[in-house]
Amino acid sequence: MNNKIFYLIIIFFFFSVVVFSQKKENKFIGVKACSMCHKTEKQGKQFDIWKQAKHASAFNTLLSDKAIEIAKEKGLTSAPSETAECLSCHAPVSIADANLLEKNFDIKDGVQCEICHGAGSNYKSPAIMKDKAKSIAAGLTEYADSVAVETQCKKCHNEKSPTFKAFVFAEYWEKIKHPKP
Repeated sequence: MNNKIFYLIIIFFFFSVVVFSQKKENKFIGVKACSMCHKTEKQGKQFDIWKQAKHASAFNTLLSDKAIEIAKEKGLTSAPSETAECLSCHAPVSIADANLLEKNFDIKDGVQCEICHGAGSNYKSPAIMKDKAKSIAAGLTEYADSVAVETQCKKCHNEKSPTFKAFVFAEYWEKIKHPKP
């Protein structure tokens, strides 16, 4: 009997180590949650920069007559706003596993903060965000340099887009960059 209890304790111990050592999966919280802190002067009004950029209305572009026409020309059978091929750039998180989206995440907000900065549920708290190393450890995406940022941008801004125009990173980056002062 003592051997059985001993083995049960060992199994329970290893199970506990595995379960509790796993990080909580990072979920997408949506731009509204990010905006709560990133709209202030102290944060460089980052939310306002995003809101005024085309990224904020990227999903709505898919609802336009032009987008519907392009979808038909490409032979797509569903509306652009419901097609993974279109959503992958106009609302990228929308094609993620629904379990990774927190309840207030709204795909209609288009290309949101977390597309570039990573799902934010594990680094959203002010206590973590005040420490860059903690933020990165909790899932905030860090870019080594402008080449890395440009590579991220070109995941969508490329020749695969039916409306692609030359993508001059330096020019477009000036419109969307949002450093903290």
